[in-house]
Amino acid sequence: MTDYSTFEKLDLRVGTILNAKNFPKANKPAYQLEIDFGSIGILRSSAQITNRYSLKELVGKQIIAVINIGIKKIAGFESQCLVLGATENEEVVLLAPESKIPNGKQVL
Repeated sequence: MTDYSTFEKLDLRVGTILNAKNFPKANKPAYQLEIDFGSIGILRSSAQITNRYSLKELVGKQIIAVINIGIKKIAGFESQCLVLGATENEEVVLLAPESKIPNGKQVL
């Protein structure tokens, strides 16, 4: 169990995927994403979501991500944020706002 103050340190934000491409160097099937977080800027992320989403349907999709988790190097790629999802039938389903929200808005 963690305390609430630890959770408060995570910065969760709404962003829109601008670009998605295959990531053939990754150990497990993944995409490289560029995500617009408004005034925060554009961050990149690696996401193992190839079973459920096509590249085409990801562009323009709003997502929720942790943006202050640090950089993780994955096969030479710098993943700058962690896109959030839940698993269903061994596939990752992206967490997303119910309606369109300005990029960069904080998730409370």
